[in-house]
Amino acid sequence: MTESISITDLSREFDVTTRAIRFYEDEGLLHPRRQGRNRVYSPRDRVRLKLILRGKRLGFSLSEIAEIIRLYHSEPGESAQLDYFIEKIRERRALLLQQKEDIEVTLAELDAIESQCRERLENLRN
Repeated sequence: MTESISITDLSREFDVTTRAIRFYEDEGLLHPRRQGRNRVYSPRDRVRLKLILRGKRLGFSLSEIAEIIRLYHSEPGESAQLDYFIEKIRERRALLLQQKEDIEVTLAELDAIESQCRERLENLRN
């Protein structure tokens, strides 16, 4: 990997818009250098973007992602980051399991109502 990466290359590599990358920069999650008017991203920024996108895919908020990144660079470093991340994973899993249960209940209710409607419709047609 090269020492510096353009915003266009980063955008292509991660299939995100340059606008999204600039947004993460505005939020303080990425810290590119400037070469004239161009943003130049380091390998560290590339890793951060990868973490941001992974966190978003997992449903974490930007503030949670920022905290995970911040913890990595503070004492006690990676262990604090991993403890926090594990806790956030547990919270996210619990939320998703509850949502899954809610969806299953709703689907069962829809099945029952549909069955009742079909039965009533058949009675009306006979």
